[in-house]
Amino acid sequence: MAKDINKNTFDKATKLKLEIFGESFKEWLPVFIHDKYTKAVYIFDFFAGSGTDSENNNGSPLILLDKAKGDERKYCSKAQKPIKFFFNEGVEEKSNELKKNTDAFIEQCKITNNCSQCVYDYHILNYDFKELFSNVSLKKVFENKEIAKFVLLDQYGFKQINEDVFKQLISFPKTDFIFFISSSFIKRFKDHPYTKQHIDTSKIKFDNKGTKEIHRAVANYFKSLIPEGKEYYLHHFSIKKGANYYGLIFGTNHTLGMEKFLKVCWHYDKLSGEANYNIDNNWEENTLFAQLGENFKKDTVAKEIKELILSGRISDNKTGLKYALTKGCEPKIFTEVVQNLLNDKLIEVKSFNKQSTNIHRIKELYHIKMK
Repeated sequence: MAKDINKNTFDKATKLKLEIFGESFKEWLPVFIHDKYTKAVYIFDFFAGSGTDSENNNGSPLILLDKAKGDERKYCSKAQKPIKFFFNEGVEEKSNELKKNTDAFIEQCKITNNCSQCVYDYHILNYDFKELFSNVSLKKVFENKEIAKFVLLDQYGFKQINEDVFKQLISFPKTDFIFFISSSFIKRFKDHPYTKQHIDTSKIKFDNKGTKEIHRAVANYFKSLIPEGKEYYLHHFSIKKGANYYGLIFGTNHTLGMEKFLKVCWHYDKLSGEANYNIDNNWEENTLFAQLGENFKKDTVAKEIKELILSGRISDNKTGLKYALTKGCEPKIFTEVVQNLLNDKLIEVKSFNKQSTNIHRIKELYHIKMK
């Protein structure tokens, strides 16, 4: 039976995971509250747990509800379209506990904010994940282009998010997801029949990866499952807990979704934007020779972008900004490279536009020419 983390106090690694969940959702929600093409917003937490730990620290369902309120109720007070939460917990006892904790949270929120009722709808479910995910009515929701979906999949282990589930997730319109996966266990038991039943470990290149890069290797496996030619964005965040490595994988079919998630990741990891440890062996602040150190991730991506520009394979700003996203860097790194090339008089750009965010809204597309 899977370990029940709700019976103990959340450890530091779990708290970080929950913070990233919450901050990512906080970045995501206002986009669709204000989007005139979105008729409704649905939030799914498929492995919700009981809602709190043994010391009443909020778990993912209550964190999502709290973030949905916004600072000084700036989100819920402006909600003029249906916003619905679906919290599923497969264990009946924990699902009942989740119902009590969620009801208590909402009641306290109404008292604190002097509200007669909550503008959000929430539903507590008690289903096996695979049974729920294959539900015909739910599939219609996921396939609806007028409904924005935020999907949280905080599974135990690795078996629930297999190739079939992943391919369905990336096929749904207006759907962003984050899932948690135990990468160390996939490597440790990569040759076991049970593991191979859920994950094709023959496609994961562990041999050339150091221990710290285990989750990177797992994330690259999922990237390989994206159909060729499909514009889709995937990023990951590795979490070390003791000797084991776990991680998050985020997916979106929109550049803005990727921009938002990368913003959160680089907030928590200013060196590489993808781990709660020094994954690339960069010089860290306040250490000897820190001022002489290079940033491996940024320097590598900047060098790649420079070579692609000078070879003519990146010839406009949108292509370059999107490339930076695919490499797990905030898109401003592309603009910085272009500026350096202009300073070195290696390229020409007419109407240089330094806009590096909201890529989908860039109207001034500039082209890069060699000198």
